[in-house]
Amino acid sequence: MIAYALSSCKDQLNALPSQEKVDGNVVVDQKSAEVALNGVYYQFAEAGTYRSVPSTKTADGHEVTQAHLAGLVEDPNGNKNYFKNNLITPNSFVATSIWAPAYNLVNTANSVITAVTDLPTSKITESRRKSIIAEAKFMRAYGHARLLWYYAEYKDPDSKYGVFLHTKPINTDNMAGARGRVKDAYDFILADIDEAIQNAPTSFANITVTSWTAKALKARVLINRGAAGDYNNVITLTDDIIKNSPYTLETNLKDIFLSKGLSSNEVMLGTVPYAGQVNKRDNYLYFGTPPIVATSTLKTLLENDPRVSWLLKNNQNYIGIAKYLGSQVEVGYMFRLTEVYLMQAEAITRNNGNLSTAKTLLKTVMQKAGISDFSIVENANTADNLMMEIYKETCKNLLCEDGQEWQALLRFPLSTIQTLRPSIKSKNQFILPIPSGEFLLNPSIGEQNPGYTK
Repeated sequence: MIAYALSSCKDQLNALPSQEKVDGNVVVDQKSAEVALNGVYYQFAEAGTYRSVPSTKTADGHEVTQAHLAGLVEDPNGNKNYFKNNLITPNSFVATSIWAPAYNLVNTANSVITAVTDLPTSKITESRRKSIIAEAKFMRAYGHARLLWYYAEYKDPDSKYGVFLHTKPINTDNMAGARGRVKDAYDFILADIDEAIQNAPTSFANITVTSWTAKALKARVLINRGAAGDYNNVITLTDDIIKNSPYTLETNLKDIFLSKGLSSNEVMLGTVPYAGQVNKRDNYLYFGTPPIVATSTLKTLLENDPRVSWLLKNNQNYIGIAKYLGSQVEVGYMFRLTEVYLMQAEAITRNNGNLSTAKTLLKTVMQKAGISDFSIVENANTADNLMMEIYKETCKNLLCEDGQEWQALLRFPLSTIQTLRPSIKSKNQFILPIPSGEFLLNPSIGEQNPGYTK
């Protein structure tokens, strides 16, 4: 984190679309606080440059990497066997593609939280102070959660392989330190999310945080933790969103990606691209050749599925991913209402709840994707069988969307994971190695993750 965050904390971390520099010292009133918060959203979208053009760059660390890990896409030329074999090294780009942006986001959010907290009451209304801090704490929680899921033994709350939490802006006094227990990370993340639920705006928005989005993030955290009571809480949170939020499922799933983008009422939180950027398009179709192609696993999943006509496309004899190749190609989708439905169906099933209720939720999202034959779902009369159908729909519906296909895979027992993804030989492969450069700049961080060398 230090190698990638501290070196740019005065420049890149707080760069806004205008490229002005923003840190706590320039937050002097409510207007400047709003500008600084905008900088947090651009870190969330991983704003930078691509081919010398200002661009948001979420495709690598939020979409493609996870689909690779889950075994749904692969390099057409076989050049990325570290993905195919789930063997990532501490020196690889993959090890940093999630690590660096997550800590950058955390640090930018901390700058805003600290600065806005310290603003005199004469310079900002208390209601907006609370909501800005809530939005920033959502982003801090989101960044820490990604670090927890990808670099920590998040399935074991007592594990010492947790997260180096940052609660203040990075400076020379706090830039080094040890990672804490997994439980400490969960406690801190959930406290931030709870404040976002309490104080974030409730009105409809899909490019800024709302209390509804915070509830969806909390459900995502809890379903991945899976501790006692977590599934009940996921059911309560998702039921509230489905019944009471302003978001609604899109009538035709493909319209979100191919035409509507952020105008869809199903999108709970998305990222706005810069004009003229081609970063995402190049991740899926680089000068006419797909950089990633569907694996046999994905092709099998989509057999006789009507969405195959727009999810996959034959380009130069390669079966590429066509999901993002419409007019809204550069838009990123971090939270969609479909995920909320699927999380509730999964939580009910894992909690020994009513399978008919879970089936109804599953069939609802499948119908929006063009499915009319639900016989497989209807015949899934055990929790294990229904869980598999929910997982399959998660892979198809949320393919290349903020890592949900990878996280859903890891919620199975190891024996099931190995059946679905034979390259995973050990639970050590559930998480990535800490980047090697981190140990040089922060020797205090502790040990490398099990199964990896420094």
